Amino acid sequence: MSATRSISYKKRTDVDMTEGGIVRHLITFALPLIFGNLFQMLYNMVDTWVVGNYVSDTAFSAVGTLASTTNLMIGFFLGLSAGAGVVISQCFGAADHERVKRAVHTAATLTLILCGVFTVLGLLLVKPFMVILKMPAEVEPEAVSYLSVWFTGISSLMIYNMGSGIMRAVGDSRRPFYFLIISALVNTVLDLLFVLVFDMGVVGVALATVIAQTVSAILVVITLMTANSSVRFRPRAMCLDRELLGKIIRIGIPTALQMSITSFSNIFVQSYINFFGKECMGGWTAYSKIDQIVLLPMQSISLATTTFVGQNLGRGQTERADRGVKLGLVMSLASTAALITPIIIFAGFFVSIFNSTPEIIEYGTMFLRWLTPFYLCWCINQSYSGALRGSGNTTVPMIIMLTSFVAFRQVYLFVVANFISNTILPIAMAFPAGWVLSSVLILVYYKKVGLYGKRSKVVQPLTQYDDEKERAE
Repeated sequence: MSATRSISYKKRTDVDMTEGGIVRHLITFALPLIFGNLFQMLYNMVDTWVVGNYVSDTAFSAVGTLASTTNLMIGFFLGLSAGAGVVISQCFGAADHERVKRAVHTAATLTLILCGVFTVLGLLLVKPFMVILKMPAEVEPEAVSYLSVWFTGISSLMIYNMGSGIMRAVGDSRRPFYFLIISALVNTVLDLLFVLVFDMGVVGVALATVIAQTVSAILVVITLMTANSSVRFRPRAMCLDRELLGKIIRIGIPTALQMSITSFSNIFVQSYINFFGKECMGGWTAYSKIDQIVLLPMQSISLATTTFVGQNLGRGQTERADRGVKLGLVMSLASTAALITPIIIFAGFFVSIFNSTPEIIEYGTMFLRWLTPFYLCWCINQSYSGALRGSGNTTVPMIIMLTSFVAFRQVYLFVVANFISNTILPIAMAFPAGWVLSSVLILVYYKKVGLYGKRSKVVQPLTQYDDEKERAE
């Protein structure tokens, strides 16, 4: 039998999800993710709050409407890191620690290469993004300044996300959460210092974000270098294992393309919103910040489901993986319903936290009350797409997402804007229309195919791997 079984560690921070209570595993994994992502969102939310209250409405609109732009590149990288996470979680579930090590160092090498590429590419695209976004002339200078600084520090965000993805793949979602608390506090203090004391405006806000992201990246690298498990990172061991790199790319590229192309499509959606002026942009900005918080539970439970499914399929436990998917969906629906109820009732109050301009509050309130009920539909999409990714099937979720969020949404916007009503609410409803379509499509596919479709890519369980290795020897 393989020697990898006999590995033992002084203190384990990883979590084996192939045994024990399913709900307990999903909750203990998802809760740190929820709070961790909440603190990560504080980067941009604090930026937006400081700018909206202490700089100007123009700067508020500029900072708040750039998410689709930054997500274009970081979304592609997150897709690749998700592919690495699936490979690592399946190898970990199969107790194949040697392949876990090689996958970790392959992912680290890939990250280092892409850091340089994305930094240069991002800086070159700042001006073209302003044209595509149809950024109003009075808003553009602030947007260019913020985006230029942000792309300069994109490497730190990439390193943190790959490192935390590696840790989550083996069930450790707590320490990435702790690091985000620290970096969020750093970001908040520096935001206030740079804006209120040094009067640096949006440049100060962007610089604070970059410094905070660098802190989180340093912490996650140190943690991986001192880990007492198979995910321990050693710079000298960095490599590009051909087999594992191929698996990471095959699993990660569909998700990467889906996320980046969807973000690119959202840039055009944002241009429709920008057409209605800075007050509408400000209302959309406030809505978007609240929207990110409400989506946290479903997204975190989806990530928990991905890791749970990956580990259990790696161990050959299909029925347990299926039960985890069903329970994850119930948890996602319940938590989302609990959040959207007060949001709908007190929409105006929540918008006013970010900006007190009456016109901005009016727009933001409208967006919240019309769009948030459709988040319940979005839960279905997140739950089943997360499960499929855990099985290594990222192609079908990609096709469904691109069909719903890019092709359908762009056709919808063109038809509505040119032939039905060139007003903001019907245009904003392009988002829930895409959510409904994607949820229907992925539900039908999952019910028909399940986790073991022909596009699934599951690492063989340990017993099969060992038998093959022994025969080869």
